[in-house]
Amino acid sequence: MTVESGVTVKDLSQALGVPMPELIKILMSLGQMRTATQSLSDEEVEVIGSELDREITIKHAAEEELEPAEYDDSDEDLVPRPPVVTIMGHVDHGKTTLLDAIRETSVVDTEAGGITQHIGAYQAEVDGRRITFLDTPGHEAFTAMRARGAKVTDVAVLVVAADDGVMPQTKESISHARAAEVPIVVAVNKMDMPDANVDRVKSELAAEGLQPEDWGGTTQFSAVSAKQKENLGDLLEKILLVADAELDLRANPGAEASGVVIESRLDVGRGPVATVLVHRGTLRVGDAAVAGDASGKVRALYDYRGEKVKEARPGDPVEILGFDHPPTAGEFVRVVEHERQAKHLANVRAERLRREQHAQRPRRRVSLETFHDDLQAGEVQDLNIVLKGDVQGSVEALLGELQKIQHTEVRVNVIHTGVGGITENDVNLASASDALVVGFNVRPSGEARQLAEREGVDIRTYRVIYQLTEDIQQALVGLLSPVQTEETLGEAEVRALFRVSRLGTIAGCMVTSGVVRRGAQVRVVRDGTVVYETLIAQLKRFKDDAREVSEGFECGILLDGFNDVKEGDVLEAYETRQVERTELDEAPGSAPPPADDE
Repeated sequence: MTVESGVTVKDLSQALGVPMPELIKILMSLGQMRTATQSLSDEEVEVIGSELDREITIKHAAEEELEPAEYDDSDEDLVPRPPVVTIMGHVDHGKTTLLDAIRETSVVDTEAGGITQHIGAYQAEVDGRRITFLDTPGHEAFTAMRARGAKVTDVAVLVVAADDGVMPQTKESISHARAAEVPIVVAVNKMDMPDANVDRVKSELAAEGLQPEDWGGTTQFSAVSAKQKENLGDLLEKILLVADAELDLRANPGAEASGVVIESRLDVGRGPVATVLVHRGTLRVGDAAVAGDASGKVRALYDYRGEKVKEARPGDPVEILGFDHPPTAGEFVRVVEHERQAKHLANVRAERLRREQHAQRPRRRVSLETFHDDLQAGEVQDLNIVLKGDVQGSVEALLGELQKIQHTEVRVNVIHTGVGGITENDVNLASASDALVVGFNVRPSGEARQLAEREGVDIRTYRVIYQLTEDIQQALVGLLSPVQTEETLGEAEVRALFRVSRLGTIAGCMVTSGVVRRGAQVRVVRDGTVVYETLIAQLKRFKDDAREVSEGFECGILLDGFNDVKEGDVLEAYETRQVERTELDEAPGSAPPPADDE
């Protein structure tokens, strides 16, 4: 049988046909007290299933297929639609520049560091036919977004620099395209460079399973120069050739509209804005739409040029205004009969997600074992973060990057994420949670900035993702406990013993190396074995007190709390210091010994 993730005790009881008291009894045996309306974690559901010898399949919200794999449309209702193309490849290989050359526009100049920060959708016309392009981010931190871009596409254009060849992200892009089961067209870019070598690129890609057509394979290759705008027509022709030969790109424009959210953001003045790629049907102004837990009435539609349009047909990317909040990127969008139905469906989905999230929240039970583990690892400290971004995809990518930062002593805890500018609510939440507010491509309002100054909340804003992650890592380094380092001062050999009734045994010593200092820590070494560790209580040079005695001089040493010293013992004097950590992966006690002063 199948149950939803986050199922309540009551719902699971009804699904299994087992009385609730019996389920509660099983949970109590695990040390968990649950009421009828409380959600159960996946582990608890699995344990109940094994106790009752029942096979239970747990269905998560992310796994639910909201969009049908196939539609039952008659052939006469189907009309050709533009192919949807994703530009993929390694960072700096010229993906956005290639797209600019095709669209005769400039996007690179607006991107921080020349790296595309979030997905955009655009269209180009070729011999009266349209091609829809998705511009996916090139930075490695946006792997998840790039994967999503491949899933909504028909053809993947793999951009490889002729002077650079196949790189790690090139291989990632091939994997994403293959996982989405889409054909690949290779654009060998930067043919204008003096060290361009198209044959080397073909050879390297052939090793990855992309055999060029002129080498007897099936993969279309096109050598282009985005900078010089050379041979772009050949690339576009090959995209259409692959689309016509391998794909049946037809859709029913007369059906109720549906598609997928490519990106979403909170726009000042316009409210929630969602970029949607229409898969089927015709989306019109005034339609009631639902996308996951977001719903609303389409108030306005804008095409890729930012011009207002009244409708969007299959294969068209369009910006929608009218959702009550930015929908999650990658969500399935569909038009329903009226706004009330859209709101109901969104609320059902929101409740479903809330229940699952609540069920998956870790419930840590304290036991002797976990208590001992905590003592061994040291007290865990959290760096709480309130994360705000300009678009949903950026927030997801940042969240994924921050979750990769792990350490036994410190951890990143993102307590809230959102799309849009930094508000007073964000600052209040950070103040109550001792958190840092991080903004990506967003700024705090004047009121939020003033409140942050009053409350002592630190607000950091960034435009490039790797700067953000580097700063967070440095912040975590500041939370690390200092490294204990040991510095050897010197050694003294016991040559004679003097017993003083009111003090104890004084060791007459010769300092054989370094210095011996009053108050220093000392090990008593006998026949190569440490027999005691203590402090130097008194240090004398003849009858006078001395602060330290150097190598080659005699001295008298009184050890704190230890009188069983013997002739021939070696006293090792040392000091321990605390050194601040400079690297996140630096373990306590692993700091290198200080350099010898000599």
